[in-house]
Amino acid sequence: MSPRAAGFSALLCLGALGAAGEAAGEASRIAIPRQAGALAMADIPRGGIADDPGDSAITEFRQREPGDGEPCSEPTAAWVTRDDDHLYVRFECSDSSGAVRAHLSRRDDLGTDDRVMVYLDTYGDRRRAYMFACNPLGVQLDAVQTEGQDEDDTFDTVWSSSGELTPSGYRVTMTIPFRSLRFADAREQTWGVALGRVIPRRNEESYWPYITKRVSGLVPQFARTTGLAGISPGRNVQVIPYGISTRSRFLDTEGDEPAIERRNEWRGGLDAKVVLRDTYTLDAAIQPDFSQVESDEPQVTINQRFEVYFPERRPFFIENAGYFATPEELFFSRRIADPGVGVRFTGKAGSWVVGGVAADDRAPGRAAPVGDPGRGARAWNEVVSLRRELGAESSVGLLATSRDFAGGSNRVLSFDGRWKATPTWVLTAQAMRSLTRAPGGAPVSGPGFVAEAAREGRHVENTTSYKDLSPEFRSQLGFVKRVDIRELEEEFKYRWRPKGTRVEKYGPTLSGKYIADHAGRLQEWDASLGFRIEWTGPSELNVEHGRSLERFEGVDFDKQTSSVELSSDALHWFGFDAKAELGTDVNFDPGPGLAPFLGNARAASVTFTLRPSPRASLAQTWIYSGLTERAGAAGPGVTPGASIFDNGLLRSKLTYQFTRPLSLRAIVDYELVSPNPTRVDLESQRRLGVDVLATYLLNPGTAIYVGYADQLENLALDPTLPTGLRRTGAADMSTVRQFFIKASYLIRR
Repeated sequence: MSPRAAGFSALLCLGALGAAGEAAGEASRIAIPRQAGALAMADIPRGGIADDPGDSAITEFRQREPGDGEPCSEPTAAWVTRDDDHLYVRFECSDSSGAVRAHLSRRDDLGTDDRVMVYLDTYGDRRRAYMFACNPLGVQLDAVQTEGQDEDDTFDTVWSSSGELTPSGYRVTMTIPFRSLRFADAREQTWGVALGRVIPRRNEESYWPYITKRVSGLVPQFARTTGLAGISPGRNVQVIPYGISTRSRFLDTEGDEPAIERRNEWRGGLDAKVVLRDTYTLDAAIQPDFSQVESDEPQVTINQRFEVYFPERRPFFIENAGYFATPEELFFSRRIADPGVGVRFTGKAGSWVVGGVAADDRAPGRAAPVGDPGRGARAWNEVVSLRRELGAESSVGLLATSRDFAGGSNRVLSFDGRWKATPTWVLTAQAMRSLTRAPGGAPVSGPGFVAEAAREGRHVENTTSYKDLSPEFRSQLGFVKRVDIRELEEEFKYRWRPKGTRVEKYGPTLSGKYIADHAGRLQEWDASLGFRIEWTGPSELNVEHGRSLERFEGVDFDKQTSSVELSSDALHWFGFDAKAELGTDVNFDPGPGLAPFLGNARAASVTFTLRPSPRASLAQTWIYSGLTERAGAAGPGVTPGASIFDNGLLRSKLTYQFTRPLSLRAIVDYELVSPNPTRVDLESQRRLGVDVLATYLLNPGTAIYVGYADQLENLALDPTLPTGLRRTGAADMSTVRQFFIKASYLIRR
């Protein structure tokens, strides 16, 4: 061992706390020794766990799942140290079974592989932490964990890692630059730190320090650090210029007559990031391009009463998205469809957290019809967030959003709070008001309110929520499905956790919902009972039955649904998820002259992933939904069991990872809509899409993309029709075809 590595003997790691109250209260502590000068990978200890790992090793990893508090089922050791510019972590993971799961995949796609994690609560506020994870081959995943929110794996930063399989398991080393983190401008740093290991085939998560399910939250239970004096992110300016060349052929429907157009184009843009006073980040984008962003996962959009949610995937909007999250989603960045310029400001100082976004949007002006005053205009969008942290795990916040387009505007002001009432109960609430003005019209204002009480525990989980949105409430930058509602919702789960069996946990889930409008009229209720079994593999079985009533266009419809879902990743080379549903549903888009009516609903989905080698994967998804006539349905020519519509979606996704930076991805999508036009107001559609992308990704800013996309539809040009288009029987007309080459380069100073 080198002299630098010998400095690890200064590492102090106290045992994990035994009781749940201790884990949630006074945390373990870890002293991180400083090494003189930069540390080479070879300087970090590599000692086998079978031998004495040394006094400097952290070995007391204990399970959170499935055996809360039990030792990790496989010997695990970790070493942590630093120099002036980097944090270094090495894991040595034994595995007596020889069944370690490891695939050479693209960044952020660890799938069901074995992995190790490092969590860093750099502000020491017990609310938000960076997460860095690696599989046994060193493939990286980075994310942000914020209490009260889902893990945000859209976060990307620059760090390095290596991994290798060993005769006894695997070894991983991580090097995390301090300049890739944000933390307080203070001489002496006190961070929260946790180290973790996941063994998927056993559904096992183990951590140091001990992190229990008997206490709500993950970040509040981290260990406290010493030994981080005198560090700083330093000067941090990032500039990512890009250039893209495209050749495209597309169906143009905006002119007097639809026609096939061709366009060759070269354009450039810029993303820039500046870190101010170590803690504030200013991001700017000029002509952001999202051509390399993968298409949305397939979802059923036919016969949906409300808008279907598609998550954000564009890099400019996803980083630090949690700064703008509130219980009711008032900033859904996909509302800004085609920005030309954008600026974002985020940061934290002491107990104050601030965020701001400003961007234009060219999409509304392009979508406006010819002759409309808004044709060619841009929408302007601004969002401001301010949050004050109170006590250990509570906070209050303010969010304001604004959107202006063609003389109209929408403003929303919101106040929300989060209170950790007990170790297991968390209360959240939000009050909001909107002010909307149509072009040339009078302003309309409406309030809204939401509240939730949630309990998290090892056996019992319970969530009770209430939502009240007035008929006049509008949030043009948010994702609000419906207004004029008073909604009460309840979900209760109980899980038994047997010992000594492959079954990890099982138990019922009971949920219910009641919705009325502000006049007191019932709009919807539903109640469902499910039973879930989870066993090692991981594998799950869920059976559920529900009854509901839904009022639509003044008519009450009684509905029911029964479903069964089975999923498993028990084999490292094959995984699947299959679900089937039977019941009744409303035809929300009835044919000409018909009122909405109830039909027999069928739905099914199957996804399987085949991993024939550590470098290749094939994911196949099939989704079906349909509506058929019910017995006793009235109408001329109605036959019980006859199809009202059938909607099928098929996606094949092939990925091959040549090296960690170089990958090839191909996606083929096919969608079919077959309606009975006398019973439903839908067109017969056939759509075939092909998307091929080759990526060379050195880091989140430096990359080369080469892509090809083509979409074919069952359309034909026909000048004898008013629209100039008619439907055909086959998807043989290319409506969008594009080839592009894009290059970007990260300049970091």
